[in-house]
Amino acid sequence: MAKHGGGCIPPMDLFRSEAMHLVQLIVPIESAHLTVSYLGDIGLIQFKDLNAEKSPFQRTYASQIKRCGEMTRKLRFFNDQMSKAGITRSSKSVARADMHLEDLEAKLGELEAELIEVNANNEKLQHGYSELTEYKLVLQKAGEFFKDAQISASARQKEISPDLPAESLATPLLKDHESSHDLSKQVRLGFVTGLVPKEKAMAFERIIFRATRGNVLLRQVALEEAVVDPTSGQKVQKNIFVVFFSGERLKSKIVKISEAFAVNRYPFTEDMGKQTQMITEVSGRLSELKMTIEAGLQHRGTLLRRIGEQYEQWNQVVHKEKSIYHILNMLSIDVTKKCLVAEGWSPKYATKKIQNALQQAAIDSSSQVGTIFRVLHTKKLPPTYFRTNKFTESFQAIVDAYGVAKYQEANPGVFTVVTFPFLFAVMFGDWGHGICLLLATLYIISKEKKFSGQKLGDIMEMAFGGRYVILLMSIFSIYTGLIYNEFFSVPFALFGPSAYACRDASCSDSTTVGLVKVRDTYPFGVDPSWHGTRSELPFLNSLKMKMSILLGVAQMNLGIMLSFFNALYFRNFLNIWFQFIPQMIFLNGLFGYLSLLIVAKWYTGSKADLYHIMIYMFLSPTDDLGENQLFENQKTVQLVLLLLSLIAVPWMLLPKPYILKARHKTRHQDESYALLDDNDDSLHGEADRDSDDQEFEFSEVFVHQLIHTIEFVLGAVSNTASYLRLWALSLAHSELSAVFYEKVLLLAWGYNNVIILIVGIIVFIFATAGVLLVMETLSAFLHALRLHWVEFQNKFYEGDGYKFRPFSFALLNNEDESS
Repeated sequence: MAKHGGGCIPPMDLFRSEAMHLVQLIVPIESAHLTVSYLGDIGLIQFKDLNAEKSPFQRTYASQIKRCGEMTRKLRFFNDQMSKAGITRSSKSVARADMHLEDLEAKLGELEAELIEVNANNEKLQHGYSELTEYKLVLQKAGEFFKDAQISASARQKEISPDLPAESLATPLLKDHESSHDLSKQVRLGFVTGLVPKEKAMAFERIIFRATRGNVLLRQVALEEAVVDPTSGQKVQKNIFVVFFSGERLKSKIVKISEAFAVNRYPFTEDMGKQTQMITEVSGRLSELKMTIEAGLQHRGTLLRRIGEQYEQWNQVVHKEKSIYHILNMLSIDVTKKCLVAEGWSPKYATKKIQNALQQAAIDSSSQVGTIFRVLHTKKLPPTYFRTNKFTESFQAIVDAYGVAKYQEANPGVFTVVTFPFLFAVMFGDWGHGICLLLATLYIISKEKKFSGQKLGDIMEMAFGGRYVILLMSIFSIYTGLIYNEFFSVPFALFGPSAYACRDASCSDSTTVGLVKVRDTYPFGVDPSWHGTRSELPFLNSLKMKMSILLGVAQMNLGIMLSFFNALYFRNFLNIWFQFIPQMIFLNGLFGYLSLLIVAKWYTGSKADLYHIMIYMFLSPTDDLGENQLFENQKTVQLVLLLLSLIAVPWMLLPKPYILKARHKTRHQDESYALLDDNDDSLHGEADRDSDDQEFEFSEVFVHQLIHTIEFVLGAVSNTASYLRLWALSLAHSELSAVFYEKVLLLAWGYNNVIILIVGIIVFIFATAGVLLVMETLSAFLHALRLHWVEFQNKFYEGDGYKFRPFSFALLNNEDESS
């Protein structure tokens, strides 16, 4: 563990982002590469681009980046070739860790040239093999045409002239025009043989017939198996054809049509002896080519396996070098052209670690001058850096999706760890469904190492990334499910017997006859006797609706309290007096009082109408409350709270703009400028300090404050109403669960038929998994997300910062490298 000022790294603090400072490094050119490499290993500096005005081609190390891009292209080529050959890359690399870029570049060039040559030779051999295979098929099938024709002609000749000698039948049926002796008496017949794709065979035959006006004879036969086409290399179903024609003119037409249809033509002789000899020769050449191709493929496989053994190491070296040169291109060159100047943000706790890395780089590069490390003081807002682990990372991602926290403002992620899964569970409360979610999440967590190294689908990747969020969601769902006393909508008396019983011995149906309390109150959660009664729905609706308001007001108060801690931390006392205090008064003067009435009604068991109390608190605040009075002096308390809430509105609106205007006038009249402090306060101050050097527009400030006031006043009402979604979704989940249980499972059970029962169980399982465990989970998740982003975070969270993105080799594996 790195030290900082003699002590250990401070513990992770999610409430405030890490303290940052802007640092400047003056690096000798001879040690620049190694320095940036060591800083990439520790990954604690976010470099600034000091050459933003230059194009990528004008920068110092553009040629090195181009070389790295070329090597990346070669590695991608190797990867494609290994994928096609079905060869997996080895994770255990045997390459040297200290391999230089020049050596690797030469090695990759040699391997690429060798692989391209092997591929070209193999492609040429495969092309020849496919052509010979087709030629052999043509010789066999076309030979059958001629043999059948000769047999048929012999049989017909015997019928016509049975006394002819046998040798006259052995003469060739068709002769080439070269062998003709009497041109005036013999017809010149020629033929073309080849293979045509099966899907083009009919069109090919039709076009030839039309082009030659039917003056040809075409014979075709389909091959039983597909053959490899020499041109495309793909397996294609083909037909072997023979076209007989007379005259060179028809031959020319047939050849042109064949070329248009991409037909492979092959020479053929009608001499039976020569056909047999040619088949023998082609078969011999095919066997030789097959052996040659197998040897070539074996050599190619050996070469690719050798590449695969070292691929990962080469890939890491190239990506690492490319990223180093990208950073070096962001550095500016000193006027002496002997040093590079770098600027960047880093956490304060990492200062000692960075200095040690700089010192080690100077020693290892044998540089006579070490790197100069300086802290620069600036008013620019630093990046936001929260050190998270695999548990808190997903919760922080929920907050960052809304907006990255401003530097050192209060981070809602700390509270989101608990409040997000809890509000989800309020809507999803069922301990049976919670157990299903828990088991699924525990399985994902148990396979964490396996899944983290695999490419998952979009949905699975999302579930894996939020596995710890879902874990807490399931645990809280079990807790709220026990409070609601629902296990797939079925209640259980887990914590003792019910407090209610039938009124008398004749009571048999609790849904029609009232119950009386005979024991102490059920110790935990909802009494199981409420289930199935006529008053179940009104009771649970009242309970969940009031509970939603209590939770909502509590979370909104937490948000306003966090705005107080922000203002106190940044010493913005104006926001404390004219934002925090009136907001607390307004919210609690109305909805805090409503929450108090809810608790008082529960405690006293009163039948007071809370709707009536809140409505007439505004319409007739001086009227007597009568039976709606819950405590002494309630009317006086209501008048005071109503008056304070009305005062809080102008309190938020008017003082702050006028005070800012007065401060601006005082500052410019005095013409005094304070020196920049060295402490953290130099980066902050009151809200009006941000515009010191800008022209003060009172109208803009006033309109901004007016919008902020209206937004809060209306938002206090709408946000409180928005928390009623907790009640609505909880009711929907409970009713859906009850429908699936009663109308599917119990209905199937009532038929006393095994097949119907099995079908009912299957339907119940799929309905529960698809609707309640997937769709309802997603719905409750989105509503909990809305409550945090809008109702909670808008009370204090600005979210206008930017993330700390350090230069780190550890992050290279998660980035797509461009060529």
